[in-house]
Amino acid sequence: MDDVERTERIVVQKADKIWLDGELVDWDKANVHVLTHTLHYGLGAFEGIRCYQCEDGRSQVFRLRDHVRRLFDSAHLLMMDIPFSQEEIFEACKETLRANKQEEAYLRPLVFFGDGAMGLGSAENKVRLAIITWKWGAYLGEEALEKGIHAKVSSYMRNSPRSLFPKGKVVGHYVNSILAKREAMLAGYDEAIMLDGEGFVSEASGENIFIVRDGVVKTPGYSTGALGGITWDTVVKLLGDMNIPVEFDRFARDELYLADEVFMCGTAAEITPVRAVDERKIGEGKRGPIATKVQKAYFDLMHGKYGAREEWLDFL
Repeated sequence: MDDVERTERIVVQKADKIWLDGELVDWDKANVHVLTHTLHYGLGAFEGIRCYQCEDGRSQVFRLRDHVRRLFDSAHLLMMDIPFSQEEIFEACKETLRANKQEEAYLRPLVFFGDGAMGLGSAENKVRLAIITWKWGAYLGEEALEKGIHAKVSSYMRNSPRSLFPKGKVVGHYVNSILAKREAMLAGYDEAIMLDGEGFVSEASGENIFIVRDGVVKTPGYSTGALGGITWDTVVKLLGDMNIPVEFDRFARDELYLADEVFMCGTAAEITPVRAVDERKIGEGKRGPIATKVQKAYFDLMHGKYGAREEWLDFL
C-alpha cells in the first residue's frame, strides 16, 4: 500500500498496582471471574486519559475532571450507579500513577458489572470500577504523527443514535469500531473512517476528524453521531486561540477527498494527520500547515509550554 511503517500492536507494560473497587492491588491479582456480566454482554463504560511530564519536571493528567465526568455520564446513560464519587475517582487516578511511579502514562478507568446473575435483564450485579495505568506511546506510531496515515472509508456504518448512545464511551459500542479497524488494516490501511446512516462522515474508529479547505476547518458538530471527544473540544479551542475559523457541519466523503488537509484527534491518537483516503492523496500528501500548528500547540500544552489553558492540567 505504501512505505510508512505501521505501529498497531500495543503491548501493555506491566506496572506494580491497579486500583480496583477502592483499593490498590498487585497487578497480577487484579482479576475477575469468567462470569463477569460485562465480559459477556458489553454493558460497561471506560475512559482513555493521558498523563504527560512537563518541561519543569512535574507530571499532569490532562483534563482529568472532564474525563471523570464523562465516565460518570456514560455510566448514567447505562443506568449504572458508580459506588464512588467523581472526586474519589479523580484522586484515585492520581493515586494509581503515584503508586506506579509513572511520570507519563495512559490511564484506563473501567466501570463494569461483576459476576453473580446472568442474562440480559440482570440488574443486581455489583458495579465495579478499575483504574489501570501503563506506558503507551503514539497510538498510530511516531512516524504517523509526522508523515500522516492512509485511511479507508469503512463499509461499517457508525452506530446510530436511534439504537445506541453516541456520546457514551461504552464498552460494547467498540465492536463496531473494532470491525471497521480490522477491515481497514487487513486491506493494508492504517485507520478506518466511518460514515453515518445518511452517508456523512462521522468519525474514525477511535478518533474525531477534521478537514481543511481554503484555510477553513470543518468538523462534525457535537450533536452528530460522533463521540463528544475531549481532545476534539481541546482542538476546537486551540484553533480558536490561533484565530483559525471552525465550522461545525456534516460533510460527505467527497469533501474528504477534496480537502487540503485532513487530521484526526483523540487521547490515544493525539493529533494525527491523514495523507491519503481511499487511494486519493490529500492535499500534498503530507502533514499540512494547520495540522502542524495544531499539533505543536497540542504538545506544547501537554508539556506545560503553551502559556494558557493551564486549568486543564491536573498536576500530580
